[in-house]
Amino acid sequence: MYLLDTNHCSFAIKNQPDILARLAMLAQTQIATCVIVQAELIYMAENSQKRESNLNRVTDFLKNILIYEIDSITAEIYGEFQADLMKQFAPKAKSKRRKTRLIDIGFSQHDLWIASIALQHNLTLVSSDSDFQRIKTVRDLPVETWYTPGKET
Repeated sequence: MYLLDTNHCSFAIKNQPDILARLAMLAQTQIATCVIVQAELIYMAENSQKRESNLNRVTDFLKNILIYEIDSITAEIYGEFQADLMKQFAPKAKSKRRKTRLIDIGFSQHDLWIASIALQHNLTLVSSDSDFQRIKTVRDLPVETWYTPGKET
């Protein structure tokens, strides 16, 4: 089962050929995303020049796939995961580490939530975001990308 990150959902919504070809090979029940991605897609559509059209496209896309939510198990995974990332990438001095935020070491909270959901449900994360490659150094997170740059419609 695959969890699509925001960039791959966006590519699918924009009819990017590589993404559509891969989705066509999979059963609808093998594709999912999460509430964090849903929020990011809605935010992008809300701030676009074609707001109403893009909101409709996002809604149409999301109604056809499973959307994972955040629960207390996700929160537990997230907290442990963030602590592990801080141990790996934050300054070693405790006085400096206390002031270090996730963003300071190159990770977004959204990406960490998405990764936590993928781990919780044993999903392969599909993303072209390089942050997930660094996240993999701390946790065994299966990550794939289906996007080939330059193959736009």
